Amino acid sequence: MSLLLTHAYFLNEDQREKKIMKPYPPLGILYISSYLQKAKVEHDVFDSTFSSFEALCQQILEKKYKQIGIYANMLTKLNVLKLITFIRSNPDLKETTIILGGPDVRYNTESYIAKGADMIILGEGEETMADLVSTLNTPFNPFLDKVKGIAFKNYFGKIVYTEEREKIKEVDQLPFPNRSRIDIKKYLSVWKNRHGVNALSVSTQRGCPYTCKWCSTAVYGQSYRRRSAQNVCDELEEIQKTYHPDTIWFVDDVFTVSHKWLSEFAAEVQKRNLKFKYECITRADRMSDAVILDLKRSGCYRVWIGAESGSQEVIENMDRRVDVKVVQEMLLKSKNAGIETGTFIMLGYPGETLEDIMKTVDHLVASDPTYFTITIAYPIKGTALYDQVKGSFVQELDWTQSTDRDIDFERTYPREFYTYAVQFVTNEVKYKLLEPWKRLIFPNAWKYKIKSILAQGKMQGFRPNVSRAPVT
Repeated sequence: MSLLLTHAYFLNEDQREKKIMKPYPPLGILYISSYLQKAKVEHDVFDSTFSSFEALCQQILEKKYKQIGIYANMLTKLNVLKLITFIRSNPDLKETTIILGGPDVRYNTESYIAKGADMIILGEGEETMADLVSTLNTPFNPFLDKVKGIAFKNYFGKIVYTEEREKIKEVDQLPFPNRSRIDIKKYLSVWKNRHGVNALSVSTQRGCPYTCKWCSTAVYGQSYRRRSAQNVCDELEEIQKTYHPDTIWFVDDVFTVSHKWLSEFAAEVQKRNLKFKYECITRADRMSDAVILDLKRSGCYRVWIGAESGSQEVIENMDRRVDVKVVQEMLLKSKNAGIETGTFIMLGYPGETLEDIMKTVDHLVASDPTYFTITIAYPIKGTALYDQVKGSFVQELDWTQSTDRDIDFERTYPREFYTYAVQFVTNEVKYKLLEPWKRLIFPNAWKYKIKSILAQGKMQGFRPNVSRAPVT
């Protein structure tokens, strides 16, 4: 076998994910695998999720692949670099060509090549990988500069960026992810053992038409391309017959962006009498009473509606283009319709004040979501947020030893303040969402309140940086 696809994510190394234990199969390389299989390109897939770095290296040494395609994102970056070092330092693998793709490579192309990568795939990988492998397998590969959508170092040591490949318009033409190449039962089993139900992931669209400053569009671009409702239901039927998952997670950025598509999808689900439960992510401005009805009748049991902040001013700074009141309204309406709700919060965004954080507490209490998650803002290279704050980075990090999550910039308060802010918001909201009588008898009620008070006390020990005025 001359080609290997892998992704260098090892669940056993991820302490946070081990606590959550909700792993999903690597759809990106499974899409590429199915495309290559259709093109009759022989290849192996090494799913590293439940394996180890040592096992991956052992297989590479045993089979001595001519090409290795590695998916790189912010989470896997350090392992990808470690894998590149292993390949480059082994004499038996000196003829191996390392090909990288994924969201972390477009804006770090030269750094990855400097560390030993040979080829970088920029954007969608299916057509480009097939074209690139075919070219590499041509004697002397004289036409690399004709392969669209890649970057590589030529014989003169210069990095060449070829013409950008046009995005795949008719995404129905893509074969379904090649799930048969990996052990799906392992994913289903760990879910079932931990949560009592299991899940598989499905993608129905590519790209996102919105312009949130902190969000990366490195792979699919700022676009919107949707598979037909019929095509999606074909995949769902295949998944149900083969794997029988309890739930489906639609990975799309904004599942309800097209009301017409959602209506067609709900009708197709009912026409085929498909019985499945799913959760998805969307925006409040793409919700309505009719949308909630279509979500409900198509099997949605949980909808995540992004807000990011309870302060309208912070949301405007993010270029989110949503109204906090509409977010609250749609979360409540969805919950009243019998759909579980979730929302995302981001603290520490440029210009955010203590008053904004208190508004976020009020917003979460008013929204009454079933679930909420809180992260501290960090700038991803290639985003508008990164460009906005790159002149105020707190320290210069070693690119080979860090990820974008480690980047800190001058905020209204020091970084440590927001660690306590997360604790405060989390516990204060949990306490306030309890009914008054439960606050008296529920054992965890006082724990929530005590943790909230302690965290707020820690927050008061930090003074705002007056030189950092709100950034718009």
